[in-house]
Amino acid sequence: MLHNSTILVTGGTGSFGNTFVPMTLAKYNPKKIIIFSRDEMKQWDMAKQFANDKRVRFFIGDVRDKDRLYRALDGVDYVVHAAATKIVPTAEYNPFECVKTNINGAMNLIDACIDKGVKKVVALSTDKASSPVNLYGATKLVSDKLFVAGNSYSGEHGTRFAVVRYGNVMGSRGSVIPFFLSIKDKGVLPITDSRMTRFMISLEQGVELVWHAFEDMVGGEIYVKKIPSMTIGDLATAVAPECKQEIIGIRPGEKLHEQMISAEDSYYTYEYPEHFKILPVINNWGESPERIKDGVKVPEGFVYSSDNNKEWMTQDELKAWISANQNKIGKI
Repeated sequence: MLHNSTILVTGGTGSFGNTFVPMTLAKYNPKKIIIFSRDEMKQWDMAKQFANDKRVRFFIGDVRDKDRLYRALDGVDYVVHAAATKIVPTAEYNPFECVKTNINGAMNLIDACIDKGVKKVVALSTDKASSPVNLYGATKLVSDKLFVAGNSYSGEHGTRFAVVRYGNVMGSRGSVIPFFLSIKDKGVLPITDSRMTRFMISLEQGVELVWHAFEDMVGGEIYVKKIPSMTIGDLATAVAPECKQEIIGIRPGEKLHEQMISAEDSYYTYEYPEHFKILPVINNWGESPERIKDGVKVPEGFVYSSDNNKEWMTQDELKAWISANQNKIGKI
């Protein structure tokens, strides 16, 4: 599907974009990948990595600016929407700005993609959008609803929208693993709560889920990757076994456990070998055989959260992952 196509990635200089671009170039050989983002320095740094590849283009712009999106989307076939204000405390203290990017930006992109004839759009979501307790999660839940409903708005234009949802990305910029590695020389690691659990996914797995969504989507689906969980204490021990762990308490807007599928979602959720799929409630799309395919309905009241997960990552598995990915942890 993505072969010889033009793809635009909003927020493309972030951790996801830096992994999506080389993987997609290698697997699909697209005609062009356009990086759309507002940070000129990140674009400058990323452009140096792809200086000899004419398939990678860069476009300064902000999803808050609909006119700029219209210009950037000329001739684009597929869009990955990765742009977001996503640091939980930042969103709590700057709620107006978070809303402008995560909600208004989503609306702008949906309108622009429909009007410019984009074929398919996959938006990145987060575990925090399921039963949200912080502003970031609340804005991403709204964003998810907007992209699902966008399939009704597109009508005869034919643009299709879907969402992928996953949890903590191992080793990404600003995440806990590079943070612990950066301070382990102090001999003490701050632990919010020893009971805390988190889903663990690699950036590569996130990219593969987006690829699958493009191939599988009919419109309005939310894809949830099956991934292992880990306690924050085990994670800290795996990163720095020699360090003392100091309990500091949960930060504003933070959950004890991550959730990606709520009990309310269970009525429209189907299970597949490597993922779940939450089908849209509107327009009876949740009963659509072409969306369900070979899925198996989950039990009523099913919840997919990091504390009730069937799959758990061991300390040795995380140590092996860190050893194999030392060169890129915290850099993308």
